Amino acid sequence: MLSTQNDALQSAVERVLQSRELHGSQVSQKLLKFLAERSLSGDADQLKEYTIAIDGLGKPDSYDPRHNSAVRIQVGRLRQKLGEYYRTEGKEDDVVIDLPKGCFQLTCTSRRGFPAAALESSPSEYVLPPQAEEMDGGISWWGPAVFMIVAAMVALLSMTYLVVRLSSVSTFNSGNWNEDFEKLWRPFVGSALPSIVAIEDPLFVQMASNPGIYYRDRSLNQWEDVPKSAGVTALRSTYGSNSLQPSHYYTAYGEAQAAFLLGKFLGPRMRNFSVLKTSQLSWQQLADNNVLFVGVQNLFFDKQLMQMPLTLPLTPFLNGVHNLHPKSGEPADFLDNYTTAPSETGTAYALVTCVPGPRGRTYIESFTSNRSAGYLGALEWFSDPAQARILVDKLEGPSGKMPNYFQVLLSVQFVDDVPTRTNYILSRVLH
Repeated sequence: MLSTQNDALQSAVERVLQSRELHGSQVSQKLLKFLAERSLSGDADQLKEYTIAIDGLGKPDSYDPRHNSAVRIQVGRLRQKLGEYYRTEGKEDDVVIDLPKGCFQLTCTSRRGFPAAALESSPSEYVLPPQAEEMDGGISWWGPAVFMIVAAMVALLSMTYLVVRLSSVSTFNSGNWNEDFEKLWRPFVGSALPSIVAIEDPLFVQMASNPGIYYRDRSLNQWEDVPKSAGVTALRSTYGSNSLQPSHYYTAYGEAQAAFLLGKFLGPRMRNFSVLKTSQLSWQQLADNNVLFVGVQNLFFDKQLMQMPLTLPLTPFLNGVHNLHPKSGEPADFLDNYTTAPSETGTAYALVTCVPGPRGRTYIESFTSNRSAGYLGALEWFSDPAQARILVDKLEGPSGKMPNYFQVLLSVQFVDDVPTRTNYILSRVLH
């Protein structure tokens, strides 16, 4: 190991800044430069989120780290990019810089004396490729088939990794667990029943006679709808084949990240839980397990929630959320407003729904949105002490009693698919 030296750190930072991993990510570049400057000056250990937000990321003076997690998200993203860089194009670098969890000071260590293979096989975090997120809204079926195969393989590997990793991680906000969290998460932390974290694995159409060719249409979530699709018809015509089969190999980065956060937050407080792909979730499992779902709204609602015994007043569709029984001053539809190119930026609605299982003895709670930033923003709200207080007040209402079943609608503003501001819109108590 080498002690942290200014020249070594400076040279290592410059190499990372010029890398493909940080190419096009101006926020990560800016953050790395800022943290490097503070680390070189020796005062990085005194940094606070607010200082990083204002001086490092250029946020307005009104930035409040209690209600805005942009700094934590960007620091986590930079940490992931550093890990990915040193596992790929920087795997031969002698000097490695790192951003240890729990602080904002960069460290500088040497690889000399340690086999490169050992470093590569023991990454601190596993990260799905950033391209995976772009596939959420649909895939051009004439794109590179090789990439689709790699994405599918990565998804399968990530599911296995998450099952192992979630069983051993410690909770975040561990020092802030309070009565409000107990009320919001009681069905899962106070139950003797096992719990399942269900991750969305959307339906792809695979050309069985052309291995590696996949097609994804967000409006196609049931196999019986596939033959009616114009896109599928064009696919058959282009490749001269009618041989199709369903595929559920792909899981987007946002869903995997949300499931990982749920495991960190609730894992130590749940007696027994596992991770499962939604396509493998049976009615028997819904009846015997408490289930937490994260993902795109229509997939889970179409298949499971819409067949539950309760009538849901808030229902999702491809452009937002329907408000079936608007109260005075409420719109009938809450419409998403975002762009997908060159970056994922705008506002998406997130819907949190808690309903009973088929037999009424289990709970099913879903964090859903049309964009991953939406359900990540909702999950952050439900795991933040200040926002948990707001949610409990809204749900308890004048009665002061927490309902068993409910729906909560949130709006999530995001930049580059990172939640920057989340607002409470309304809630409904389910009977």
